[in-house]
Amino acid sequence: MDQSRKTLIHSRAYQGAFYMVLAGIGFTAINVITQHVTMGLGLSSTSDAFWQYFLALLFSLPMLLKGGWRAMKTQRPVAHLIRVGLAVLGVQAWVFGLANGVPIWQAIALVMTSPFFVTVGAALFLGERVGPERWLAISLGFAGAMVILSPWSDGFSAYALLPVAAAALWGASSLMMKSLLKDEPSSTVTVWLLLLLSPVNAGFAITAGFQIPDQLAFLWLLASGLIMALSQYFLARAYEVADATYVQPFDDLKLPLNVLAGWVVFGYAPAGYLWLGAAMILAASMYNISIEQRRVRAGARGMPGASLQSP
Repeated sequence: MDQSRKTLIHSRAYQGAFYMVLAGIGFTAINVITQHVTMGLGLSSTSDAFWQYFLALLFSLPMLLKGGWRAMKTQRPVAHLIRVGLAVLGVQAWVFGLANGVPIWQAIALVMTSPFFVTVGAALFLGERVGPERWLAISLGFAGAMVILSPWSDGFSAYALLPVAAAALWGASSLMMKSLLKDEPSSTVTVWLLLLLSPVNAGFAITAGFQIPDQLAFLWLLASGLIMALSQYFLARAYEVADATYVQPFDDLKLPLNVLAGWVVFGYAPAGYLWLGAAMILAASMYNISIEQRRVRAGARGMPGASLQSP
């Protein structure tokens, strides 16, 4: 293995991409479990959200035991509250869109516009440099989402803008997390998110009619809670070790992963255009990797200006 390849594998950008892919796999598994628990076992979506995040909080407690109560120490409690508020509003926009007839795959495709909001926000507020090649990669992923969405069709509805609003809110939440990670470790950011989400989700669950899961549903919720805690930690680590503009396109992999999981687990066979859009999104992520490979190899040869950006 040559030196440039070793440098790439151990680079912060490579690690960030790896953590983001792990988070995407985890969130895909959570979506499958959630559909099974809510649609198959009859637990309401609000109660599912409460138990899922509450159990994730319990599974995150080892982070506190490892780092002591210092993991809870923060100088920016208001920033944590704003981040959670943005995430909650994004969830509400997402759910309201689905409740008004936006097809699930169309909604997922629209959420893939989030990299645009993250990229612009990172450039404006975090001072990250966005090169033309990264814009090209993100644009290719967005074009893939548009192929799946088909906004030119007669079935396009104004309610489809709600997932776009969710994408903007979740993008802002991601940027807030990136800002927090400049001053605090990923364990602190993860624990605070889960801690603040629990009472919010409890309020929604009580309002809609709180449900206690049966034994089988609770076992599935335990699994989803553990995966949620790990996925949130992987997500925080991705933003901690690499630029938001670099790792965000890897979040697009959730689309083909969710399509594949729905096909394998629930027997949903997507149409050809959906596969085409997913392939475009995957190609965009792979192109983004190749961009960083060239940057790292150039840096290994000592070329000026070729070093990685600091996170």
